Amino acid sequence: MQISPSILSADFANLQSELDAISNADWAHVDVMDNHFVPNLTLGLPIVEALLKVSPIPLDCHLMIEDPDRWAPGYAEAGAQSVTFHVEAARDPRALARTLRAAGARAGMALKPGTPWAPHADLLPELDMVLVMTVEPGFGGQSFMADQMPKVEQVRQSVKQHGGEVWIQVDGGVSATTIEQCAEAGADVFVAGSAVYGAESATSAVDELRELAARHAH
Repeated sequence: MQISPSILSADFANLQSELDAISNADWAHVDVMDNHFVPNLTLGLPIVEALLKVSPIPLDCHLMIEDPDRWAPGYAEAGAQSVTFHVEAARDPRALARTLRAAGARAGMALKPGTPWAPHADLLPELDMVLVMTVEPGFGGQSFMADQMPKVEQVRQSVKQHGGEVWIQVDGGVSATTIEQCAEAGADVFVAGSAVYGAESATSAVDELRELAARHAH
């Protein structure tokens, strides 16, 4: 059970200290948005390169961008340990996943809430992680979509059939009140933004979320 706090909810003027505050987490989740694939603009490769130099934990880059075939490999080459692209935006997800792995990153593939899993299940052998979005991507602080849990269960089923170790990540509205149903559905990597950075202590929030998830592990 891994916790990946989203720095989208952090103080952008103090990212180094905000990363230090989650040094007990497994990953730091970095939301890259290009104002095209999603209606928000956050940060890009130069900031990620700067974060890689100071982060106490590995970076989990979630690219909500158009043309990831062109842009995603740069994040892996820079040293991001996990790079997730959106299947809706990729021209050749199989080739892209292979390129990310060849560059030394874990290859992740994300699905928006409206995107079904079944048509993409044959890509599993190329992937290290599948991200099931539990909000429409674009902005932090949205409420959790419980109707995505059946999709998490479908991905878990596919992973069981396929064998191999593929992580299942959920992102959006994950908190102390929603993490248990995510774990029960089969997720094992949890992105939490405001639930961590909005808490009195980000460090304690990470520990609490991990404990809750472990208690309800699939």
